Amino acid sequence: MAASLALIVPTTNTVNEREWQRMALPGMRFPLARMALHAHADEALYRDLRAAIAELALQSPDAIAYACTAGSMVQPLDSLAGFIEKASGIKGVATAPALVHACRALGATRIALATPYHDELNRHEQVFFEQNGIRVLGIRGLGIGAGGAHEYVRIAQVPKETIHAHCLAADVADAQALVVSCTDFPTLDAIARLEAALGKPVISSNTATFWQALRVAGIGAPIRGFGRLLEAAR
Repeated sequence: MAASLALIVPTTNTVNEREWQRMALPGMRFPLARMALHAHADEALYRDLRAAIAELALQSPDAIAYACTAGSMVQPLDSLAGFIEKASGIKGVATAPALVHACRALGATRIALATPYHDELNRHEQVFFEQNGIRVLGIRGLGIGAGGAHEYVRIAQVPKETIHAHCLAADVADAQALVVSCTDFPTLDAIARLEAALGKPVISSNTATFWQALRVAGIGAPIRGFGRLLEAAR
């Protein structure tokens, strides 16, 4: 499957590309551009995005994904995807909207949310989901970032067993799915194990963004081993 799915990630992100490589179909490639982390949809976000999009568009990918959860909680829901397409003529994807679309595809209107974030960012994410018709029944964060943005590099360093235990503790019985947020949170190894334990879909920022990028690129093949979202044919 010789598809090209381009990635825009924050400068400190070390997880997203690695997890996408593991999920890749044969022949896929992932051109990469980096940009500063943005927590709000301000003028600087769109300036930096425009520069990254221009760089990646030269490689004529099948889709361009802005792979940052915190930086893509923008309304209207698909406005960032529209911005990417308008700037490049290439289909666009953004992580936070991809999480919403993934929940909708799985019929999940009530979710539990596990994040590495601090309380303020967790509240922001809850509002984003609920503005898009998805109730957040419970949120559990690790508090990273409460002392400032310099802490975010710690997200990629959280041990696998800590992530698994954290996600299990975040689940709520009435939630129809568990969403695990942040593209720099190394959760891919936990997904199948969590789904087996919880009996419900587990969607991560990286699986949702990858799934949405496949969809807009017209790739419908199921991918095994990384959760129900990717296993279902599109």
